[in-house]
Amino acid sequence: MQIVANNIVKMQRARGVGRITTKLRDDATHLQTLYQEGCAKIRLPHTHDLSLDAVLINTAGGLTGGDHMRWEAEIAPGSRATITTQACERIYRSTGAVAEVETQLKVGADAHLDWLPQETILFAASRFQRRIDIDLAPGASLTAIEAVLLGRDAMGEEARDAIFRDTWRIRRNGRLVHAEATHIDGSGPARDNPALLAGTRAFATILHFGPNLAGRLDQVRALLPADATAAASVTGERLVIRAMANSGLALRRMIVPILGALSRAGSLPRLWHL
Repeated sequence: MQIVANNIVKMQRARGVGRITTKLRDDATHLQTLYQEGCAKIRLPHTHDLSLDAVLINTAGGLTGGDHMRWEAEIAPGSRATITTQACERIYRSTGAVAEVETQLKVGADAHLDWLPQETILFAASRFQRRIDIDLAPGASLTAIEAVLLGRDAMGEEARDAIFRDTWRIRRNGRLVHAEATHIDGSGPARDNPALLAGTRAFATILHFGPNLAGRLDQVRALLPADATAAASVTGERLVIRAMANSGLALRRMIVPILGALSRAGSLPRLWHL
């Protein structure tokens, strides 16, 4: 749909902001504040333990050039929370502008957050830019994933003309402890180089901050199939897992056991299994 003003045609664009904060009461995590604007919605399913589950929903049904989403969460000291998405986020063809998603997460002292959004699917000719900022207080722990599929498996797409930019910044008590930036386009070096995607169409980054990282590393490596295009390592106070596969289904089969092992609950949200 178009909006015409002063003979200038402007396309309607999706805008959304969703924010939650938590509080700890009687050893259980409860919702403190909830803010929703535009196409960003947040639902809070009932849980059978003392943690809080939140589901992020983009009611626009996907994003295209010029759309902008922002998600924010603040987990109170001592709280436990899991945040996931209702479905995979879809980034559709753009006529030139970039679709943007910003995420800002704060995890209080001795709190834990499982940031478990489902995969992002980049369609042909899509343009997507994502930024993730996470602040960890002393004693806070985190398991976070972001997975990307280049094209739809069922359609045999490769989305060679998609453009993806991704920036992560994670700080502990104000000190930068993890930073990375990714740029992927349809060029041969980006998509086919053995040091990058090696011709695969699905990839994921998993980060884990918490105690006993050496034991966690051994656990993760034991879960990886022998023929998996994946690696895990511990540097400083973080465990990093990189995984690639030729299809979204193959990637999911690889990462689901790892996420289940690293999550606080020991399992994934039900939406991951539908």
